[in-house]
Amino acid sequence: MSLAAPGMAARGAGAIVNVTSMAGRVPLRGCAYYGGAKAGLGMASEIAHLELAPSGVHVVTVYPGPVASALERGARAQLRPSRIARWMPTGDPAVIARAVLRALDKREPRVVYPALYAMADRAIGVATWVTRRLSPEPTA
Repeated sequence: MSLAAPGMAARGAGAIVNVTSMAGRVPLRGCAYYGGAKAGLGMASEIAHLELAPSGVHVVTVYPGPVASALERGARAQLRPSRIARWMPTGDPAVIARAVLRALDKREPRVVYPALYAMADRAIGVATWVTRRLSPEPTA
């Protein structure tokens, strides 16, 4: 982003999409370094959105929860059985891709997906409370 943004700003146009994670918004057991890295990228992206908008560069920050993939299946396999592990929705990659394209088209600053995670993003204190009490402990 830091290498591409100056050239885009000089041209007065461009778009940057940064994919972070809801693990960077809500504390999850077993995700200290991953969540910390994603939180840092999320904040850098949100600030870049503010700073680059006047130059015509649009920055979208994407905060996915679990999305069907090999990574998601591997992470889910590491969880001990629990209610929250069973209830965690898994998103569809095609749906999040369309949401990112819509955000680019409408110049929206962020995408949070699946919908349950968008609610968690809006009520971050409640989401933090829930995950601290109910998030499953990793098996490894």
